[in-house]
Order: sequence, then structure tokens, then C-alpha cells
Amino acid sequence: CNNYEVIDLGVMVPCDKILQTAKDENVDIIGLSGLITPSLDEMVHVASEMQRLDFNLPLLIGGATTSKAHTAVKIEQNYSNNSTIYVPDASRSVSVVSNLLNSGNQEEYRRKISEEYEAIRERTAKRGKKRKTIAYSDANANKLNGEALDYDIVKPSFLGNRVFDDYSLEDLLDYIDWTPFFITWQLSGKYPAILEDEKVGQAATDLFNDAQTMLRQIIDEKLFTAKAIIGFWPAQRQGDNDVTLYHSNGSDSPMETLHFLRQQMPKGDLPNLSLADYIAPADSGKMDYIGGFVVTAGLGADELAKRYEKDNDDYRAILAKALADRLAEAFAERMHERVRKEFWGYQSDEALSNEDLIAEKYQGIRPAPGYPACPDHSEKTTLFRLLDADRIGVTLTESYAMWPAASVSGLYFANPNARYFSIGRIDAEQADDLAQRKGVESAAMRKLLAPVMD
Repeated sequence: CNNYEVIDLGVMVPCDKILQTAKDENVDIIGLSGLITPSLDEMVHVASEMQRLDFNLPLLIGGATTSKAHTAVKIEQNYSNNSTIYVPDASRSVSVVSNLLNSGNQEEYRRKISEEYEAIRERTAKRGKKRKTIAYSDANANKLNGEALDYDIVKPSFLGNRVFDDYSLEDLLDYIDWTPFFITWQLSGKYPAILEDEKVGQAATDLFNDAQTMLRQIIDEKLFTAKAIIGFWPAQRQGDNDVTLYHSNGSDSPMETLHFLRQQMPKGDLPNLSLADYIAPADSGKMDYIGGFVVTAGLGADELAKRYEKDNDDYRAILAKALADRLAEAFAERMHERVRKEFWGYQSDEALSNEDLIAEKYQGIRPAPGYPACPDHSEKTTLFRLLDADRIGVTLTESYAMWPAASVSGLYFANPNARYFSIGRIDAEQADDLAQRKGVESAAMRKLLAPVMD
């Protein structure tokens, strides 16, 4: 940002370190970036602490899980000494910082931001009054039944875990979805059509060519290492929203329980879904199966990015991280294909193009804890324990973010009726019920689920 220095404190930095560094270094602005939903509550905490400690610095909010509405409704009202501003991506930060530090127009700029966020809060409050949820008991009574449970269960080719070390990056190239890559750089359009776009086609082509050059270097010089671990376990639904996993010798030997949430919005004639619905219930007399996975293509990515940062080449540092993310997602896609065709084998004759895979035209789903169908990030701890994921160098932070960042984890469901869905809003009764099922404090669970609670 012109002549200003940026102090990067890294990932998962505690609030006290952020604020102490701001004091020690006499900074002009504090910026926070949130990768996963637990970060949202931490941002609120930082803003509250800035108010309590009488800071008078602008606070910038950004990252994948944030939004202007969340900034206006949840964060800004906790910090009144200066402006709190949502920045949608790094490229916009230059103009925001310029406006905030320009003595000629900073007051007018801050006033407009404040007025805009007040309007957002009013709109959000009106929408909240219109939004309805049904009783948790009624939602459970309206679960998926009937034909959803009447399918041929296929036993995986093995039970337990299997590790894949140093997986071929070359094998992942055809599985890369390039459209999100361009979105990372604020270039809108689907690949490959974006390369011919009248407005952004040339910029997209130049970026794509640079990506291909670096990708070839990464593969040829083995700069990144890809690893995976997958597992399959006998499973049955217990009650309404829990799935018990068993050792290979069957239902007399339980090993873990996965806990899910259920939709509470009015659905009319449609069921209120829970991921537990896709597993045969214990009283059906059937033994079902569920799978899990953790993959990473990020081993080495951080080191390569730091090498470019040391040379003041931020463009290639960001490019390296973006390619690691794309390879990790491609790895998840490739492993899921192999699960369907080989390791679980319930779709052994599948023959889909990459476009079909991106469009999810296959049987089964691979939802991830923290995403719309399973917004409880803490379920990752059970998944990582089941898989012993640290064997491939992937760990969880205190707020359930994966490290290395270019990692993907989730569950495998084979049920042909399984579809991706969003839980939407839930009430406190369901949050408390989940806390009881998991054996944790209700306050902690409500805090974790705050982004989806009424």
C-alpha cells in the first residue's frame, strides 16, 4: 500500500498478540482474515477487546467466511472508536487504506461506511422477523424415510484406514476445476470460456499461462507433496441425528459416534434433512457403511510461498498457494472417484468426464464438517481421530482449521438418494441437544454454531 509496511502475523494468532503487536509497532490499521466460521466469533472478540482497551485504529475484516452483512451486524457494533470495514479481497485493501489514511476525505468516507452498515443492520433485522423455524421435534419427525432407506448396501473392499504417501501430482491435473482459481483473482467467468471473454480474457489467459508454468515446475521439481488417508466403517443411525460407527466385527463393538444437525426451516411436503438420514437406522436390521477422508497437497506450499515473499514476489507467492488449493480439491475429487469405482466399488462402471465430476453427476456425496450440510466444525476432531490424520502431516488448529491450509477432509456417503443441502437456521433447542449428545457445554456449542442460529 504505497509506502506502508505490512506486518503479517501468520495463521491463528491470538487476540492478545495482535493487539500487543499493534501497540509495540505503532501500527495505523489492524486487519483480520477469517478462513472458517469459528474465526467469525474471534473477530467479534478482537473488536470488543479493541473497544475495552481504548484502541483508536481502523479495523479491516476479510476472508472466505466473512461478509459485509456479518461485519455490520456482528462486529462493527462492538467497536465504536474508529471504523470497522469489510474488504472483499486483498486487491480492494489499497483503496480502503488510502481512504482511511487520507486526512482530506477520511471523515466523509467513514461516515458513508457507518451509514451503509446501519442500513444493512436494519434490513437484516427485518429479514430476521420474517424468517421462521419449526419446532425441533417436528423437524425430527419429518426426516427422510421410505425409499431413502430401500437401497442395496455395498460393503467396501476393505474396512479401516489406508494411507497414500507421495501421491502423483501428475495424476491430479485432469481433475483440477479452474473456475474457482480465477475467482480467487477476482476474474469472473467459467473456465475455459473465460479465456475468450472480451473484458477479462487476456488477463485470464496471462494468469492461466503463469499458473501452467509454475504447476509444471512444482511437479518436475517435486516442490509439493500430496498425501491422503481414507477409511470405511460399519455404521447405523441411532435416534434421529447420530450415526454410530463400529469396529469390523460388527454392531457389538461400537467405536465412535458422528453427530449431525437437522434442517428446521418449513419444508412443506419435503423432508427436513439430516446427513444421518442417509445411513440405515439400527432398527432396520441392516448394517450400513460410511467413509471418511483427509487429503493434502499443501506439504511444501508454505515453504515455496515464503521463498517468493522473501524475494518480494507477492504475485508468485499467492499463485503458489492458489495452485496448492486447486491441487488439494483435485485430489479430493480423484480420491472420491477411486472410492466409488475401486475402494468402495458401488459405482465400478462409472465413466464421467471432468465436467460431469464438477457438476457432481455421480452417486453419493462427500460433505465436510463446517460446510452447509454439517456446520459443526468440531466434528472434524472425531473424523481426524478415526483416520489418525496426523500420519499424513495434517493437523487441526484450536478453531478446527486444517493445517496445511491446502487440505480437504470430509465423509463419504454411498446412499443413491444422498444430496448436498444446507441446514440453514437452527434454534437454541437443537444446539443444546447437540451439546448434550456430544457431551460438551451448551454455551460452547451455541458459540460454535452462532453463524447458523436464530
